[in-house]
Amino acid sequence: MNLKRRLQRGAMMIASALIGLCERSTAQEAPDPIRQLAAEAPLRMQFRGASAEECRRWQQEFAAQLRTLLGPHAPPKQWRTVVERTVTLADHRREELLLVADGLPSLPVHLLVPLEKAARPRPGILALHGHGDFGYDPVAGKDDAPAVAKAIQSANYDYGRQLVRRGYVVAVPCLTPFGRRGDKSAFGKQDPCAVTFVRLQLLGKVLMAENLRDCLWALEMLARRDDVDAKRLGCVGLSYGGRMTMLTAALEPRIRIAVVSGALNLMQERIAKPYSCGAQVIPGLLLYGDVPEIASLIAPRPCLWEVGTRDSLLPAEGVEEALKRMRRAYRALGAEDELQVDRFDGGHRWNGELAYRLLDKALKD
Repeated sequence: MNLKRRLQRGAMMIASALIGLCERSTAQEAPDPIRQLAAEAPLRMQFRGASAEECRRWQQEFAAQLRTLLGPHAPPKQWRTVVERTVTLADHRREELLLVADGLPSLPVHLLVPLEKAARPRPGILALHGHGDFGYDPVAGKDDAPAVAKAIQSANYDYGRQLVRRGYVVAVPCLTPFGRRGDKSAFGKQDPCAVTFVRLQLLGKVLMAENLRDCLWALEMLARRDDVDAKRLGCVGLSYGGRMTMLTAALEPRIRIAVVSGALNLMQERIAKPYSCGAQVIPGLLLYGDVPEIASLIAPRPCLWEVGTRDSLLPAEGVEEALKRMRRAYRALGAEDELQVDRFDGGHRWNGELAYRLLDKALKD
């Protein structure tokens, strides 16, 4: 009897294990409905014309739709500037500022100004940071903390400091929820971008629009300075900073040139897999277009895209699809040469080799 019971028990355990294996296999093979939706996204406002007139009309219509999706994102017309600290370095001055306006979160900005006097107002650059615990500090070259210095070294991340040393006045805003604008301890193991996006949605706000407002605010601060030529403004950024550079330049015609590094991919491709970066989400975007459509609003102004050949965030197929759609708009406007790509041997990092030459050509000549 004992032997019979042991055999029955063993058979039941084997059956249970087989059922569990089958259930797991079925779950793994189950179709992902969001992946299917992503593959079939309408993108119904893609530019398919060929003439300059068609392209300009499309730009007006798509920009209007994009602004509607983003919601309010205008910077304040008036604010006061609090100087938290000024640091004089060997070749430039770093002013650590806080822009304060009624009804809005205060905006921290590192302003980098060359020490050498110039005969005329200098060109200005808006330099935008990517994801990370340190926010705007690495881009401004504030490397007194070893961890920040390491971040700079790993991604050539101090392009704001590199630019001020080339003679530009540079504004580096701190975006939400990064650096001092994100309480890391409050998020635990959760993605700060996802948590912040959801919380703002309940208040009728879009995180990307909040950051766009702050980018435009920092740009306006630059444009109003006596030592800056408001007709010679550029925008640069790596990773999320590249994404925000694209969006800011697309909707702000005063930006004469944009350098977008590490951000030439498609949201349609990204959400085909589990994705939680709410800082890059514009609700409803894929009904009308994607990254190439936003980027096509920059045309015919110069735009350089940096693509590391070993950057795992930039799948080759998505890069080529994006470029194909952008080139259609640039070609229609007779400006195909103004859309350039710097393919360099490297990973997810700022390169700058071609970028600095193009910035100087557009803003200094």
